[in-house]
Amino acid sequence: MKHLDITVKGKVQGVQFRASAKAVADQLGVRGTVRNDPNGDVIMEAEGEPTMLDLFLDWVNEGPQGAQVTTVESSEGESKNYRNFEVLKRGLFK
Repeated sequence: MKHLDITVKGKVQGVQFRASAKAVADQLGVRGTVRNDPNGDVIMEAEGEPTMLDLFLDWVNEGPQGAQVTTVESSEGESKNYRNFEVLKRGLFK
């Protein structure tokens, strides 16, 4: 099990990025969270098998139709043992 902290920059809000990320994560068995940051970025925590996380990151670099991803920053973090992949609403920031 591997944990990634991911920040996605570009035109990534208002394009169904969070919902699409959840759909892809669910297909790949990736668990974690996704939320919009007030600065316009999308912030994710993703956990899963390294191969599935690589596939998830491949998708994140493209994003859904309408997104224009300019930068993806990812770093390994401490596992939080998420049970599923959840879309967090604005106001539930850390």
